[in-house]
Amino acid sequence: MKILKPLLLCLLTVLSANAQTADEALLAKAKEIHDRVITIDTHNDIDVENFTAEKNYTQDLDSQITLPKMEKGGLDVTWLIVYTGQEELNEEGYQTAYETAISKFEAIHRLVEEIAPDQIQLATTSQELRDILASGKKVAMIGVENGYPIGTDISRVEEFYNRGARYMSLSHNGHSQLCDSNTGEEDDVWLHNGLSDLGKEVIKEMNRLGMMIDISHPSKESMRQMIELSKAPIIASHSSARGLCNHSRNLDDEQLQWLKGNGGVIQTVAFNSYVDMEKHKLYNDAVQQIYRKVGEKMDFVLVDGWDELRAMEEDERKAWLVKYEQVKELSAPQVEKLKETVPPVDVADFVDHIDYMVEKIGIEHVGISSDFDGGGGIEDWMDASETFNITLELVKRGYTEDQIALLWGENLLRVLDEVQEVAQELQKS
Repeated sequence: MKILKPLLLCLLTVLSANAQTADEALLAKAKEIHDRVITIDTHNDIDVENFTAEKNYTQDLDSQITLPKMEKGGLDVTWLIVYTGQEELNEEGYQTAYETAISKFEAIHRLVEEIAPDQIQLATTSQELRDILASGKKVAMIGVENGYPIGTDISRVEEFYNRGARYMSLSHNGHSQLCDSNTGEEDDVWLHNGLSDLGKEVIKEMNRLGMMIDISHPSKESMRQMIELSKAPIIASHSSARGLCNHSRNLDDEQLQWLKGNGGVIQTVAFNSYVDMEKHKLYNDAVQQIYRKVGEKMDFVLVDGWDELRAMEEDERKAWLVKYEQVKELSAPQVEKLKETVPPVDVADFVDHIDYMVEKIGIEHVGISSDFDGGGGIEDWMDASETFNITLELVKRGYTEDQIALLWGENLLRVLDEVQEVAQELQKS
């Protein structure tokens, strides 16, 4: 027995050392792959206040996307989003949304042309993207979330294209003048039963120009009609699999098959409640309890959702957000302790969606997105600085470098190329 004990200890030491060596080898392999492939995140929202000479993405801001965070996490390409919320379908609403959209286009152009042209440039084609990366800079691309600011003036589609937009969704949360939204599923109330007549013309115009059609927010019937009408592949810029998480923002198995038949790509989204609704609710409820207790000591009251926050006057909202950040900071130790018993949605849960969709429709039709600064972020990919963790998880699951390259960007670039090729043919005829 006395002889066996040292032998057992020796064996355990060897096994532990072997496991550590294997982990180090896997980590090194993942880092090499991550450095070589092009990493593209197709959905990052912006705040125009972060695009000024005094405050911008060259600095280490609190936002989830900045140039330092992209550099640290090895994220090559960020699609910056021109988002407008859904308001009334009238000229006043359209004009206000249009002005908001233009302010965001101008902010992005300020970043790449005035603030940090030596660090990041705007790309509108896959070749421009590759050339910029080869020069050692990061890449910005532009997507439009919600076609609402087009109003009834179809010439604005070309204006947005000329300003750099290379994808657009026709609705957001709420039916637009162009198509129904996924949100209609909640009460089964629809405005157009898919696309409006104007929406159909917008789809044709997007095909003609070479702008990818994004179906992440439109309704299922809208998506079906878009595929039927479009002469080019479509994308879902930030959605996941409904087969794993039953949310109307995700695509069900039938929609995934439509996407495959169309030749498009779904960019799996790291939005916790679209990845695992139940797991996120358990964790979020527990975190909110901590925030409430800490907030009580600071005379701070949590709001009941984004609608209540948006209803505040701007100064009141800003003051609330400052106090909220203080509460979060003070609560951080308790939240970390909570994770031991109530785990948050994490990178492994996210890659489960990639696995599911790769099995259902093939790896050529699946990609990656975060929805950073728009509600996205999961444990171990909370901002761009943690981007490598996605590649590491993919390597752990046996994905090859070629497969990881497809997921991280090549699939999306293939669709962009095909959309632009269709546009060239349409313009010739």
